[in-house]
Amino acid sequence: MSETSDDVRPGTGHIAADGVFVVGTDTGVGKTVVTAGLTGWLRDSGTDAVAVKPCQTGYPPDDDAAFVESVCGTADAAVCLERLSPPLAPEVAAREAAEAVTLSYESIRDGVADVVAESETAVVEGIGGLRVPLADGREVIDLVGDVGLPALVVARSGLGTLNHTALTVRALRRRGVPVVGVVLNEYEGATTAERTNPEVIEQMTGCSVWSVPPLDIEPAGCVIDGFKAHLPQSVLQPALEQ
Repeated sequence: MSETSDDVRPGTGHIAADGVFVVGTDTGVGKTVVTAGLTGWLRDSGTDAVAVKPCQTGYPPDDDAAFVESVCGTADAAVCLERLSPPLAPEVAAREAAEAVTLSYESIRDGVADVVAESETAVVEGIGGLRVPLADGREVIDLVGDVGLPALVVARSGLGTLNHTALTVRALRRRGVPVVGVVLNEYEGATTAERTNPEVIEQMTGCSVWSVPPLDIEPAGCVIDGFKAHLPQSVLQPALEQ
């Protein structure tokens, strides 16, 4: 079944003045690198951007906020609201932790909203994909809808990404969430699937699609420079016009 005409409509092409919610088609697709690149690019451009991780699981060693801080070169570039040890969905990780943790969806939602309200521009990073259980029976997609920022979708570049990306965009739109566009991460163009996916995803979703190659994460500036080189500066508008 193909997308209906209601689901295929142009993406916004740019983040909002108050920020963007970086969502993934799955876990491990590169949301943290995209979050760090956007946050650093905004800060380099004179916008006091702050990255927000609502809940970090697998901590340590996973620490997405710390990675953003490293890329941006300052500890005030990122905030993490909750940290849990088990590398699982937040709601499951809270239950399976050595000492059970009570997660509150309302607390997470309000915490993110507070950072967005207090920041010039916020870059909120999701947890896994949209249907990941977050807390109190609510999912990541509920948080995206409640926070009220447009979403930037991060997806894998190769075979299998068409289905995951189109379904993610459709789910966001059916929640009334504007979609900025799609970033195909670690794009190398080595296969026919990779080379054809950007055009096909544009046709399926109506979104702009930007391809970002594998980036060196050290020195830190390489991540920011990579996004400056492969995404148009218009993506940052109207945040830069504040």
